[in-house]
Amino acid sequence: MPAPRIVHPKARHVIDTPLKVGESPTWDDRTGDLWFVDILAPAAFCLHADGRLSRFDMPALIGCLALCESGRIAVALQTGVHLLDPKTGTLEFLCDPDGGRPDSRLNDGKVGPDGHFWVGTRDEAVPQTGNARLYRVAPDGSFSQILDGLKTSNGLAWSSDGKTMFHSDSSGQFLQSFPFVPESGALGPPRRLTDFTNLEGRPDGGATDMDGFYWSAGVLDGKLNRLSPEGEIVEVYQMPVSGPTMPCFGGPELKTLYLSTLSRTVDGVEEHGSILAFDVDVPGVPVTRFAI
Repeated sequence: MPAPRIVHPKARHVIDTPLKVGESPTWDDRTGDLWFVDILAPAAFCLHADGRLSRFDMPALIGCLALCESGRIAVALQTGVHLLDPKTGTLEFLCDPDGGRPDSRLNDGKVGPDGHFWVGTRDEAVPQTGNARLYRVAPDGSFSQILDGLKTSNGLAWSSDGKTMFHSDSSGQFLQSFPFVPESGALGPPRRLTDFTNLEGRPDGGATDMDGFYWSAGVLDGKLNRLSPEGEIVEVYQMPVSGPTMPCFGGPELKTLYLSTLSRTVDGVEEHGSILAFDVDVPGVPVTRFAI
């Protein structure tokens, strides 16, 4: 297997506000806005197309967010999935798939080609016990448990044809894929693609491009890994900070790579969490909106 190509992109910061744990960057192709969260703030943010930054403080830890067809924003909080109205800042409760389980919180999530909000949990026990799960939330607030026995459910993304779902376990340090039926959301048997080493970075959030490649944030080691559909790391983007958490594609042609990061102290130097951006050659796969 050939060594992956090392890339040093010309990354730029797109916000000045420091984040504690930046996550879930999400591009709104209708408005040109970029949404993201700070898990620990806890807050959701919108970087508007005109450069303004709106902040929406949350009543509990926020793991991720997703765009809705109605223009609202689905937010996954410690207390369940809520719908945020950006015009008023009000929250409407939808459901709590995790049911307030101890040592657990909603973490990474994304809307699938089926129009449902897929959201996983993180096992907060020390040491971790493997209690993390993945849920599928319907627009009417009903939900089903899809996976169990995980440590940190993460890295959700779908192929351009919607027939493959990618999913990682950050703490378990592996990436898997599933055959996916876009019409029903049904999964086929998992295929283990890659087991990551510490030097490659734990697989955090993910995104896919139109050539079928999967981009994985190598958190704690400053890398953004681009993997083939078979799970081979073909390119390593070495970032100027050590804590990338999740990529997403945006811009008019979906050829701007946005990357959230977290705050860390490295060799006595504090790195503030932020949102980085750089240009790429291959456009990303558009992310579906929650059908609500």
